[in-house]
Amino acid sequence: MDSRLEGRVAIVTGAGRGIGRSVALMLAEEGAAVVVNDLGGSVDGAGRSSGPASGVVDEIRSAGGRALASFDSVAEFDGAGRIVGTALDGFGRVDIVCHAAGILRDRMVFNMTEEEWDGVLRVHLVGAFNIVRSALPHLMEQGYGRVVLFSSISALGAAGQANYAAAKEGMVGLTRALAEELGPHGITVNAVYPGANTRMMATVMNTPRSATQGPSGAVGADALLSSPEPPEAQTPGSNAAKIVYLCTEPAGSITGQVISTNGWSLGLYSRRRVVRSIHKDGRWTLEELERLMPISLTAGLHNPASPA
Repeated sequence: MDSRLEGRVAIVTGAGRGIGRSVALMLAEEGAAVVVNDLGGSVDGAGRSSGPASGVVDEIRSAGGRALASFDSVAEFDGAGRIVGTALDGFGRVDIVCHAAGILRDRMVFNMTEEEWDGVLRVHLVGAFNIVRSALPHLMEQGYGRVVLFSSISALGAAGQANYAAAKEGMVGLTRALAEELGPHGITVNAVYPGANTRMMATVMNTPRSATQGPSGAVGADALLSSPEPPEAQTPGSNAAKIVYLCTEPAGSITGQVISTNGWSLGLYSRRRVVRSIHKDGRWTLEELERLMPISLTAGLHNPASPA
């Protein structure tokens, strides 16, 4: 066991399986005490089981680490409070919050129900607020904290995932706002775009609209399927070190960023950058825009979903 995080206490939501589990295990390997939070439900959020979270706790303890299981829902404000309470009661503090919990309720938006919309936003976006808000008084009091929110490349656009994309892009906005607010308190906040062949990704690969494209190219399952990297690059553990690094003291200068951790690579996404602009001294008219937009600001843009 290494000691980069010796004395630190971490909370990882959605840590019973997949990438969250890999992050929880590595945090413990680096010396952190870990609250392993997971409802143990299905991909769409149905059902509950103590098995996944308890299993990860057993793995950590068998390796000589410290861990406690939590089965509360991060989608509920009081539930998030109890998750933080588990860390405080069991380990006396909280230093690191990784919000990996997530569900999928994919549907084309014209068929999507209010429950399918609300359910996904509550776990991902509202859950991010709940867990961060519950931990903040303690992070601010000690003048130190590391927060990592698990967003997704699907935030850039994925057909059939309007609820998921909206929640994940909302988490990016939340990340940037929190970074501005909390920087003076010694707290960093970053978002990651992880990726792996997980239980959740398997459900996307089995849908007929998995080959979707967003503004930056292939998004979703096909981005994994077409990867030139070997299969082992798409294991959940390939994300772990990159995410855990953001939880360490040497990463204290990194905040408000969106970082891709998928595969063997690391990618930093741009922020506040205008790629093209046009200007005139005065108010634009519709006639001017009709004439100039296709040959200037929007030249070369196309609707990827338009009929042939």
